[in-house]
Amino acid sequence: MKLLVRNLARTTTEAELKAMFEAHGEVVSCNLVLDQETGKSKGFAFIEMPEEAEANAAIAALNGTKIAKSKVRVKEAE
Repeated sequence: MKLLVRNLARTTTEAELKAMFEAHGEVVSCNLVLDQETGKSKGFAFIEMPEEAEANAAIAALNGTKIAKSKVRVKEAE
């Protein structure tokens, strides 16, 4: 299941993000979207988790939580 994580602090790293989601299950990929010109985070990322139950647990646990002073939104990517 592919998840979309929005409203990330610009300082959040891909490694930090992956670790947060790995607490809820296996993470196949973690892609923090970066600006082409500056190389800085655009504030959102895609996480892929193979088990739907684990992905739903991650959504329930992390959606609306504060990470680095930013209230993140986590949902299934469309």
